[in-house]
Amino acid sequence: MPNWFRRGTKSAPQANAAARADGGSADERARDGLQHHQAGRLREAEAAYADALRLDPQNIDALHFSGVIAYQEGRQEEAHRFISQALSRNPANPPAHNNLGNVWMKQGRLADATASFERAIALQPDYLDAYLNLASAWIAQDRPEQAIPCYRSALRLLPGSYRLRLDLAQALATLGRPEEAIESCLEAIRIDPESPEGHSNLGHFLREVGRIDEAAASCQRALALSPDFGPALSNLGDVLKDKGQLEEAAACYRKAIAMHPKVAGVRYNLGVVLSDADRPEEAAACFREALEIEPELAEARWALAMTQLPAVCESDADPERHRQAFARELEGLERWLAGARLALGAKAVGVHQPFYLAYQEYSNRSLLQRYGSLCVRIMAEWSRRQGLAAPSSERRKGGLVRVGVVSPHFRNHSVWNAIVKGWFEKLDPSRFALEAFHLGFDHDGETAFARAHAVHFEEGARGLHQWAQAIVGRRPDVLVYPEIGMFPMTVRLASLRLAPIQVTTWGHPETSGLPTIDYYLSAQDMEPADGQAHYTERLVTLPHLGCSYRPTQIAPSDPGLAELDSGSDVPVFVCPGVPFKYAPQHDKVLPRIARALGRCRFVFFRHGSGELSNKLQRRLELAFAQDGLDFDDFGVFVPWLDRPSFYGLLQRADVMLDTIGFSGFNTAMQAVESALPIVTVEGRFLRGRLASGILKRMGLQELVASSADEYVAVATRLARDSEYRKSTRQRIEAVRQILFDDDAPIRALETFLAQARLAA
Repeated sequence: MPNWFRRGTKSAPQANAAARADGGSADERARDGLQHHQAGRLREAEAAYADALRLDPQNIDALHFSGVIAYQEGRQEEAHRFISQALSRNPANPPAHNNLGNVWMKQGRLADATASFERAIALQPDYLDAYLNLASAWIAQDRPEQAIPCYRSALRLLPGSYRLRLDLAQALATLGRPEEAIESCLEAIRIDPESPEGHSNLGHFLREVGRIDEAAASCQRALALSPDFGPALSNLGDVLKDKGQLEEAAACYRKAIAMHPKVAGVRYNLGVVLSDADRPEEAAACFREALEIEPELAEARWALAMTQLPAVCESDADPERHRQAFARELEGLERWLAGARLALGAKAVGVHQPFYLAYQEYSNRSLLQRYGSLCVRIMAEWSRRQGLAAPSSERRKGGLVRVGVVSPHFRNHSVWNAIVKGWFEKLDPSRFALEAFHLGFDHDGETAFARAHAVHFEEGARGLHQWAQAIVGRRPDVLVYPEIGMFPMTVRLASLRLAPIQVTTWGHPETSGLPTIDYYLSAQDMEPADGQAHYTERLVTLPHLGCSYRPTQIAPSDPGLAELDSGSDVPVFVCPGVPFKYAPQHDKVLPRIARALGRCRFVFFRHGSGELSNKLQRRLELAFAQDGLDFDDFGVFVPWLDRPSFYGLLQRADVMLDTIGFSGFNTAMQAVESALPIVTVEGRFLRGRLASGILKRMGLQELVASSADEYVAVATRLARDSEYRKSTRQRIEAVRQILFDDDAPIRALETFLAQARLAA
């Protein structure tokens, strides 16, 4: 309990002598009041203080502690008046300054509260409560970097405090220093190894740095100590969600809610996992319940807008209805975040994104422009409140063009393999200095490759402020985000102006909508004639496929799929897309192919979230049934394969069926490496033209359909006509080298980067 009861100096001697009819003095009645107050008898204490003030209206302790009672009972204006009057009598009263700071905090006047706590500490440097209150004031102002010295000062006064070490750990984690948070948490556990809170918090911080198995063990240790400890259940739910065990995660959250029904954050977490499982109606209900409990929970209000977009649509879904719902909720979110609430939005930006808009065959520019403008407005307010340094406006004259690349994917990942690796391998180091900002935790041989080819490689668990300062501190001429839309920290950073020129590209093949992004790098072979109309950025199309792609040269291995009989002559179609790439309006092409062939096998892959694959499978079962066929006679969902096994499947297969509307690039290139024919439809937008760009580059336009009917016809011919299929394979083998190690996009990129610096 806060120590409110330290006394100030005594009242003036003549006031002390003032006597009541029963013989008591003002100071005596003030002391009586203090005894009642400390015992929790507030009515008796208030009466005694009132007696003291009738005898001596300037009695410092009676004024001060009358103010404390008013504070405790929620009468903040009265509390302010009493304590201020006490301080006017004695400005050198540390407890009164501390308690006045508490009043300011209740009134939301955080800067005044901070000044009061600092004044108390200046008067009494060993004032533990004032350090703790000052830390709370800085946390309330979203300034954890200011709170940390307060906690450290408090720990010098109370070194054995378990609670202080946990509070310090939380501040360090908020600031983006999770490794230090973990150490502080471990120190707390050493003080009290049987506290479930310490183990639960440790699990949370371990998860933040990607140490998932250790995080799970810490949460389970907390629950072993206290099976009903709600925070540990919630933290374990977070860990299980990260591991893709969505049902188990939901069970943890529901158990925590049953024990603690008024904790908004747990209902929000349940909403997140239901959203990940593509149960948007249930998720939205959870977000609304969280907001009923905590109306200012910005993350829940933000998520409510984003959850209007399902991942895998039902067979009878009307995408336009979902788009209109998203537009309405986005408009509501804009209103909700007006005024003082704008400062709350930084916690929500990027946590949930309109990712699934890209999988609908519409131009999304207007919706994403509105969304992007909101992100930038929120992050500009965050930057202002943080006092973030602006990028230098001083232009470099000559010297290397410094190019910063910000990504969580400096590893074996589709974005790295398709787009970024070629930059690090082939950009002229005598003209360009590549600096990598690795936001992720995973490392492999590709991470080492990036580090070896960068003049500067920044990595580690950090918060938003730290990453922003690190990027600005390196003073890049051009800052490139290979994708915007898949990782929360990327969206937050991209919504800030951290370099004179900021660029994105087709790691997520959709406009960012962010006013802070100046250019969008795409490819001549993959953009439609009206491509610019679909971007808020200025579109730059690099030659050919827009990238320098190196073949993987992976030795294939047996995929070990019992569903595929290597001796069978049944045609095998590889359907490599993740579930949300399959739009329901195109489901009927598969039963049409099956009916035309009579016998064939469609091989799909089970997504990490089993529910998404289940929804797609139910939809396909319906499409086949409507055509008088049984999906189980033709289709199979197999586990996700490692790359050698996937290449083994490509060698065994007869045709790859590209997803219509949202094409595949890496899978198409892998099929080309395996000389596997691909059937695709050229879409309206970049995201639907990735495979068609590859095929046209090789002169295989006949594999690029212009309609569903033609798609069915091409796929059927390839499956039926072994000679045609063989000749197509031979043509792929003869011309595919044109796709690989292409220097033209790199040279064009160099020209763009040099000119962009001059134009900044």
